[in-house]
Amino acid sequence: MKKAMGNMRIDGTTDTRFESVARLFERQMNSLAEECAQLCVYVGDEMVVDLCASRSDVPGFTADSLVNVFSSGKSLESIALAALVSQGLLDYREKIATYWPAFAANGKAELTVADLMRHEAGLATLGVSIPPGHLLTENIQRNLVGSIIEQQGLRYRDGGAEDRREYHAITRGWIANELFRRVDPRGRTIGQFLRDDLCGPLDADTYIGVPEQVLARIVPISPLGLGFHLKESLKPGFLGRRVKDNIFQTTGKLLPMVSRARRRTTADAPPPFEGMEEIAFFNERSVAMGETPSANTHSSARGLARLAAVMANRGRWQDVQYLDESAWQAMHDEPETRTMGFNVTFTQGGLARFGRSNAPAPAIVRAANDGREGFYGWMGLGGSIFQWHPELGIGFAFVPTSLHVLDIVNERGKLFQAEVLRCVQS
Repeated sequence: MKKAMGNMRIDGTTDTRFESVARLFERQMNSLAEECAQLCVYVGDEMVVDLCASRSDVPGFTADSLVNVFSSGKSLESIALAALVSQGLLDYREKIATYWPAFAANGKAELTVADLMRHEAGLATLGVSIPPGHLLTENIQRNLVGSIIEQQGLRYRDGGAEDRREYHAITRGWIANELFRRVDPRGRTIGQFLRDDLCGPLDADTYIGVPEQVLARIVPISPLGLGFHLKESLKPGFLGRRVKDNIFQTTGKLLPMVSRARRRTTADAPPPFEGMEEIAFFNERSVAMGETPSANTHSSARGLARLAAVMANRGRWQDVQYLDESAWQAMHDEPETRTMGFNVTFTQGGLARFGRSNAPAPAIVRAANDGREGFYGWMGLGGSIFQWHPELGIGFAFVPTSLHVLDIVNERGKLFQAEVLRCVQS
């Protein structure tokens, strides 16, 4: 498939069973505010969708380009910790301080690994801005970040420990990385583990901490301005609205989250990175080279989809077992539903589980779940999706460069998930 329509170039291949996915991709890329995007899907061990779109005035974007997928990386840190479970080195129910004694300081002694992975650790902010250089692998191993975490106390919303779930947007990855390197027999970080034991052997183009020689392959992200997004949402669809929702749909999804957002512990927190003033700060090479697993993974959709296919196949790929069956199951077990701005179900391994919402669920809950029933994983700010469907054997990845920041649960990518489900089940 090679097409040029309007200002968009679209390349790639699609299995005949999934031609409707290709048509939808073509339509969406030409109607929404998009610069570049990749879509890759496996069913079993077969790649059935491999598509790439780019604006004609954006040179050099291919299916092998790397893009920051933000919080989609949270599922990679889940996989990394599951690898320690697979070796019998880690238990989700165990206290973090068992593996990292200095973590216990300032009231953190009772926090478990599962608490952290379910965003219930009371550490949604560290209260300081981290210099990007601290996050280089060698400086993480010098405990520059770990020592900051050790000094933190717990902060919960006004509801206290009973209202403990709050999105640890960036901090979960920093804490998980410190935990990982203390348990890993070789003292590696999550980024090193992925290169050595997972992404490298699988030939999956995915990095936490981008090596200097790979930096040139990164295509920067482009956040849609809030003003542009709101202006477009005022248009009806037939007048060429370039964002998914109109103003009424956007308001209906965001309003229920507003009162809870006012009570978040991060409201008065400094920016997570020293020198950060806006999201485009993530385009800085110094940031890309650091390890922030929860918000700074760089990947192609091909890389993420292959990893998702391994997880859909219960940790196995081409006769190699990357996670043993019990560890894979443990990562997906013990789902608990609590509110995090809206109700989300997280397993003890830190994966979101999606299922059809029950009436009368709020609009944001329906938006998050309906159309991706049976998937596990998570998604990234403004668009990316990295999820898998074990029952149907689907590994799914959508990686855009345009960040639709008001598309809170990444519905424009969910449209492709829903169509893939329809094709597999028809």
